[in-house]
Amino acid sequence: MHHLFVLGVNHKTASLSLRERVAFGPERIDDALTALTSVPGVREGVILSTCNRTELYCAVDSGASEEVALWLSRFQHLSDDELQPALYQMQDAEAVRHLMRVAAGLDSLVLGEPQILGQVKQALDTASKQGSVKGLLNRLFQRTFSVAKRVRTETEIGAYGVSVAYVAVTLARQIFGDLSQVKVLLIGAGETIELVGQHLYGQSVSQMTVANRTLLRAQAIAGAWQADVITLNEIPQVLPDVDLVISSTASPLPILGKGMVERALKQRRNKPMLLIDIAVPRDIEEEVGELSDAYLYTVDDLQSIVAENQRHREHAARQAEQIVQDEREQFMNWFRSLSAQTQVRTYRQQADAIRQEQLSQALRKLEQGEDAAAVLAEFSERLTNKLIHAPTEALRQAGEAGDKTSLSLLSQALQLDEKN
Repeated sequence: MHHLFVLGVNHKTASLSLRERVAFGPERIDDALTALTSVPGVREGVILSTCNRTELYCAVDSGASEEVALWLSRFQHLSDDELQPALYQMQDAEAVRHLMRVAAGLDSLVLGEPQILGQVKQALDTASKQGSVKGLLNRLFQRTFSVAKRVRTETEIGAYGVSVAYVAVTLARQIFGDLSQVKVLLIGAGETIELVGQHLYGQSVSQMTVANRTLLRAQAIAGAWQADVITLNEIPQVLPDVDLVISSTASPLPILGKGMVERALKQRRNKPMLLIDIAVPRDIEEEVGELSDAYLYTVDDLQSIVAENQRHREHAARQAEQIVQDEREQFMNWFRSLSAQTQVRTYRQQADAIRQEQLSQALRKLEQGEDAAAVLAEFSERLTNKLIHAPTEALRQAGEAGDKTSLSLLSQALQLDEKN
C-alpha cells in the first residue's frame, strides 16, 4: 500500500537565505518533477515552491521517504548538514492535515492569506501536465481545495483581507503615513505585484510605474491603475524619482544592486527610499540595506505586522482548524478503506474461483448422466467445505492458542452466536 508523504522547509524552519537555495524556479519545476518521480519508491509527486516554503508532496512505497530527502539535497546541491535541521517530514494523516492547513492559509506567514490557495492549485496543475500525478494525490488535492473553500465561506479567516501584498502596502502606509504623495515603482507583473498594485491604487498613490521583463504582461495589469510601464533595463533612469520600491519577480539573480540604489540616492540628494523585497530568491541585494537612506525590508521583516493580523484572526483560525480536523478524518477513512477494498476484492475473487471450480465438476457429472440430486448434494457439500475451510482453520488455531481477541474478531466477522 502506498503512503502519503510531505517533506519541506518553510519560514518557520529555514532562514530566507536557505529558502532561496531550496526554492524551485518556474523554469526548473518540470525537470524537478521528472527527477522526483524517478526516485525509487516514489509513485506520484507535486512540488509547491513559494517565497515562504518549498514542499514535496508524494505518494510513496514504504521506506521511500529517506530517498526523497536525499534526492532534494542532491538536486539542489545542498549538504545534509545544511538542509536536514530545517526539514520537516509528515506521513499519511499528518501529511493530509498539513496540506489542508497550508491551502487554507493556516500555516502561512500571514495567517489566512488567500494567495497560497492559488499557488497550491498551480502546483497541482503543473504536476498534472507533467504526468507526475495520478489518482491518489489528485483525490487529496481536490479534497483540499474543498476544505479551503469551506474555511473561506464558514469562517472570517479572510475578513481582514491580508496577504503578503497587503502587508507590504500596510508597512508602506505605516512609514509614509499618507501615500497620496508617494511615487511607487513595482518590479514584476505576477499575481503578488498585481495585488500590491490594487492595494496601492486604493490608497491613491501619486504615481505608479510597473517594470517587467516583458512589457505586454506589465501593460495588462498597469492599465487599470493608470500606471506607467517600463522594461527592467530602464529602472536606473526612473529610480531616482521613486519613493517606494516593491519587487516580486521569479528572477534567479538580483535586479537592484547596491551600486544602482546608491547612485539613485545621490541624485535624490539623500531623500530616503523604502524598498520592500518580497521575492525568493531576492530581487534586491542584501547590501542595499547598508545604505544610510535606503530602508530595505524582506519577507522575513514583515513579522510584526503579521503578528497584529494574527491576533485579529485567532478565533476564525480555531474554527478553521476544526474544519480541517473533520475533513482530514473523512479523507483518512476513505484512504484507509483502500487496503480493505483490495482485500475484499481478493476474497471475492477467491470465493468465485472456488465456485467456478465446483460448478464445472458438477456440470461434467451431469453431462455424464449421474443422478442430478446426488450431484447437487455433493456440489453443495464440497462448495461449503471449501468456503469455510480457511475461517474454520483460523478459529481452531485461535482456540488452541487461547487467543481470545482473535476468537472474538472472527466470531464477530462470521456473525456467530456466542451462545452456540
